[in-house]
Amino acid sequence: AGCDVRGAPTSGSDGKEQTANKPTAPKEGKPETKSKMEQIFGFKKEDLSSWQSFVALLNRPTDPASLGIFRCLFGLLMAIDVTQERGLSHLDYKYLDGAPVCRFPLFNFLQPLPMDWMYMVYVVMFLGALGIMLGCFYRLSCFMFISTYWYIFFLDKTAWNNHSYLYGLIGFQLTLMDGNRYWSIDGLRRPSIRNSHVPLWNYTLLRTQIFIVYFIAGIKKLDADWVEGYSMSYLAHHWLFDPFKLILPVELVSLLVVHGGGLILDLTAGYLLFFDATRPYVFFFVSYFHCMNSQLFSIGMFSYTMLATSPLFCYPDWPRRFFAHFPGFLRVALPFTSTDIQPSHSCVYQEIQKTNVKHQETPPVAKAPKIRFKHKMAAIFTIIYIMEQFFLPYSHFITQGYNNWTNGLYGYSWDMMVHSRNHQHVKITYKDGKNGDVGYLNPGVFTQTRRWKDHGDMLKQYATCLSHLLPHYNISDPEIYFDIWVSINERFQQRIFDPRVDIVKADWSPFKPNPWLMPLLVDLSPWRTKFSEIESSLDNQTEIVFIADFPGLHLENFVSEDLGNTSIHVLQGKVNVEIVQEKKNYSLQLGEQIKVNVPAGAYHKVYTVSEGPSCYMYIYVNTTEAALQENFTKLFEIQERIRNGTETEPLPPELQPLAADDLEGAEVNATDPIVRLFLKRQRRIKEVKKRREAGTLEKLERFAVKKYYTIRRGFLMTAIAMRNLAVGLPPLEQLKREVDFANMKEPQAETNQDNQLKDEVGHGEL
Repeated sequence: AGCDVRGAPTSGSDGKEQTANKPTAPKEGKPETKSKMEQIFGFKKEDLSSWQSFVALLNRPTDPASLGIFRCLFGLLMAIDVTQERGLSHLDYKYLDGAPVCRFPLFNFLQPLPMDWMYMVYVVMFLGALGIMLGCFYRLSCFMFISTYWYIFFLDKTAWNNHSYLYGLIGFQLTLMDGNRYWSIDGLRRPSIRNSHVPLWNYTLLRTQIFIVYFIAGIKKLDADWVEGYSMSYLAHHWLFDPFKLILPVELVSLLVVHGGGLILDLTAGYLLFFDATRPYVFFFVSYFHCMNSQLFSIGMFSYTMLATSPLFCYPDWPRRFFAHFPGFLRVALPFTSTDIQPSHSCVYQEIQKTNVKHQETPPVAKAPKIRFKHKMAAIFTIIYIMEQFFLPYSHFITQGYNNWTNGLYGYSWDMMVHSRNHQHVKITYKDGKNGDVGYLNPGVFTQTRRWKDHGDMLKQYATCLSHLLPHYNISDPEIYFDIWVSINERFQQRIFDPRVDIVKADWSPFKPNPWLMPLLVDLSPWRTKFSEIESSLDNQTEIVFIADFPGLHLENFVSEDLGNTSIHVLQGKVNVEIVQEKKNYSLQLGEQIKVNVPAGAYHKVYTVSEGPSCYMYIYVNTTEAALQENFTKLFEIQERIRNGTETEPLPPELQPLAADDLEGAEVNATDPIVRLFLKRQRRIKEVKKRREAGTLEKLERFAVKKYYTIRRGFLMTAIAMRNLAVGLPPLEQLKREVDFANMKEPQAETNQDNQLKDEVGHGEL
């Protein structure tokens, strides 16, 4: 009971081949012997011999069961997604009327509707997803979903990612397919379409789309950074990889399991899902892979959507065989198990012609099928769509303005997790165009996102928006300059955009290379192996930052008062260090370091004066954190002595909360700020440990409660907006009470919502 790769009609699956009017049973005799190609691929060589036969193949009648189940699952997941990743639960924060917010639509003419009407957009999208799930007014539901979904998608480039793009593509495909032929309300309303065949191209599109997701993602992972293990090295520290760390060091877990395993799975999964012999094994690995991803990343319904796509590669009749095992009294509510499938005008059927020669009956002869215009259009659309999907991930030579250090807008290239970024320094400088006054803006002011820091098109939109907002703060004709330092895949921190260019007046075109993009210093990539050696030679309290800069530019930096013993070491090139407050300069070359510590609480400048790029590193100690950690160690030792009864000396009043069993109450009563912070830390560590050691039922309950309050807020705020549209705004006090009621959180949510510990307890907490 394997899976037919292509969804060709098979005995017990699609039933017997049918003409356009009624089923025709084949004459008794020997069953037709299938060729090796047909056994493997599901079609014969003759099916590709001409355009007519190819059209007939793509429109071949196929069992609708698998497509119907996928439609139902996809609609359910998208209905949940509306409240989650699409943002219904916090829509009012994102689209608050009158808020001075810079937005990043794909097309600048796209603007959000008033907030209450945005809730209406989400209502339409949600109802469309429900309609898809139920197969109710199917075409209308699909149109409701994709029209609002793509509007929301194009409205905010900062929210783009590959799986959100995939949802829109699948929704578009389902709009054109006969997804309501199986287990749908439309089938109950219209018996003529109930349990009727669907054309093979319905499966071909979906299967090819999922193949592209896997395969192109694998091709993108052939990037040297991924193969060498630099893209996602931090993932190996996650608890999910603890079993692998029992037999491998964490470095090899990162290289072989995270990067090597991800590469092999993406490259092969799309192929191996097609074949009966390999499918069960690939099912296990892709299911394990997606379940892990659901825990590793905040990717909403993506993992579950990909799990729902896997059965599409099985024989199309698998739901009939699966649900046939259920008791008879349940089958009223379950999908059809009957193999009596109705014919459909969407399909092309092979007609059989009987011939008599001198009153002797001869074997039936297959007539050329009747191919209509819509069948040809379906075949043309399938070919064009598949070609377009293979082309788009490599179309960046057209949309060159969106290319940065990585090609194109993130979202349609299937380069999932290939690039990780770390921003060290972001400075926004404005200059009054009339009086020349210079000032600085808080990075991210007037925005709700951080994605603009890596994309030139968004930076241009952000600068344009700031130029419109700053005049309200008595800054005329502002010039805006960005100095953004970023490390990609563990390279040097370096500038991504030219800090000397006024972005407001800078040229930008979607079809031309960005002239103010600074090149990625890929020639310095081999230094990453030396970074590990240098970092391993330092103690736990010493931190380090690696910097690369271009000739003629300088870094203006401020050393926090918390940092001590800050020094600069030159790794390549030549730099001049200017201590601004002391008005002193130091010239440093390869292998040299500044002779005095860079003063804390003051500015300094590092000029690159060599002909080529300079490379240098900051080495410093966070003295405040070190002192705090030392105090924590002492407090922990006192607390342990109290608990085991070895503490003999009386405690001073400020340390007495350490003896309390109730950490939360002790934290409230603590008068010493260090003791209070220590108790808070201990309480949080205890909470994290308790959550991790909780049983499955407790984890499920916690998950369900959290999702309940999230979804609850979304629906209550939607109800408020619908009431506002219907009868107008209520008095302000009433509106405040309604919003407060919607904002109600689950018990103890305040203790872990804002400041959760990282997976490695204690690491980076301070």
